[in-house]
Amino acid sequence: MLVKSRALVLSRLRHNDTSDIACLYTEAKGSVSFVVRKSKTRSVGDMSILFQPLNLLEIEWDYKENQSLAVVRHVHCCYPYSRLPYDPVKAAMASFLSEFLYYALRKEQANEGLYEYLASSLQWLDMAERGFSNFHLALQVRLTMFLGIMPNISDYMSGAVFDMQDASYAMQVPAHGYYLKGREAAFVRLLVRMDFNNMRFFCFSTPQRSRLLDLINAYYRLHVPYFPVLKSIEVLREVFS
Repeated sequence: MLVKSRALVLSRLRHNDTSDIACLYTEAKGSVSFVVRKSKTRSVGDMSILFQPLNLLEIEWDYKENQSLAVVRHVHCCYPYSRLPYDPVKAAMASFLSEFLYYALRKEQANEGLYEYLASSLQWLDMAERGFSNFHLALQVRLTMFLGIMPNISDYMSGAVFDMQDASYAMQVPAHGYYLKGREAAFVRLLVRMDFNNMRFFCFSTPQRSRLLDLINAYYRLHVPYFPVLKSIEVLREVFS
């Protein structure tokens, strides 16, 4: 079956001398891995150059159920970035987000709303001139809603701890060690409400932003199977230090 879909490049890894493997999150079929043939020369028609992480593409391929690797029939870029690859801070965010999104979405099924959210968010970052220092935090938090792991803040009471494993508030400290207390527990309520419209009002010091980054990623490791400690966190930490 021939499928045509918008897609977000999550990762690209070397396979051999003639091809790479690219993982894309497609609007039509969710996460799909493709064989990307490499040209020996950088010609105008070399489609392999389009498969850079976070590129937004329109792609056509022959879809087969349970196929491990798909072969590209046609591809073109549907949104060329104008600033994202060239701004040092945005480029560092992009590097982090490509690693984060790969592990968060590599097994995810098709979700039109999720794809639209990611595509519009990355376009927003590309065009933003200021006020984007919390972009990566806001995207990670909002993504929990699409993945079905959004924290439940309805049971908050003063003095409650936030159970990261259960994704909810409790008055008793859980037996495991994955919980927040005090100000950090109370702050989860505000963090869940952070989005691109209000994130500029969240003023964090360097240590605070670093702590939030660790906590959010610890949360994902608890709720997304095989989610690792991200290597690019340290690079992002350096940018905001």
